[in-house]
This record gives sequence, structure tokens and C-alpha cells, in this order.
Amino acid sequence: MDTKSFMVRAIQAARSTMQSGMGGPFGAVVIDESGKLFEASNTVLASNDPTAHAEINAIRKACASKKTHDLHSCILFTTCYPCPMCLSACIWANIKKVYYGCTAEDAEEIGFRDDYIYRFIQQGCQDHSVLELHDSNRLLCLELFKEYASNKGTLY
Repeated sequence: MDTKSFMVRAIQAARSTMQSGMGGPFGAVVIDESGKLFEASNTVLASNDPTAHAEINAIRKACASKKTHDLHSCILFTTCYPCPMCLSACIWANIKKVYYGCTAEDAEEIGFRDDYIYRFIQQGCQDHSVLELHDSNRLLCLELFKEYASNKGTLY
């Protein structure tokens, strides 16, 4: 597999939307087992959607096209180490292999918060000026979970 050509495609996708002010320098390509490519870039600014990261957009395209939530046979190429949200999306989608260009530290050097968020998670959300997490009404919510389990809902 020519990893460079797939990364170049991710870079081209990122550069296109970056130069038009639609999002940051982030592009991604999902390739499936048949060689079909699903390219996307970061469109956070254009869509006013903080979840419109390149990896998320590429995963959404692949899932929609393949009509599945399970991308276990796909590979992701991305211009930067996935942020916590995108890393989680890869795991939820069962993507088993990710190739990345820049690091979270590289993203932080130009002002992005990926590495900060990783530190925030590792420290157990102690900085309440950024985010407060409070448990609330767990017993009520557990009833919902029990209902789903008893109905043998699909796990993903």
C-alpha cells in the first residue's frame, strides 16, 4: 500500500478547505477493502459545527456509503494525530489502523487544543473553569439502560 499517496490526498482535501476559510489544516481519507476512498476535510468554520473534524466527516461519508456503522475493514489516513473525539470515533467505527502525519504537539504549537484535551482527560477533569461534570439521577437513567439490555439492543 502506498501510504504517501493517501496522505497526499488527505493533505489536498485539507488545503482546499483551509485556503477557503472553511476549517483548519486537517484532512482525512478512509479507504475500504475494495480500494474505495472517502475523502473529507475539517469544515468546523463553514458549518459552525465543532464536531465537523476531517476524521468525523470521512467516517460519516464512509458509513453512509457503505450503509453501516462498522468500518472494521477500513483504514484511515489523517493529516494529524486524531483528537480525543476523532480517536474515539475511530474506535467506535472499529477502524483498526490509522496513519497520521502531524502530532498533537504539532497542532498545539499552532494553537489547537488537542494535546490540552488529552492532558485534561488524564488529569481527571480537574480544571472546572473549562468543564464541570456532575452526576445526576443515575437511577432514573439506569432504568433506560436496563430496558435496552432486556430488549437485546444492538451494541456498537
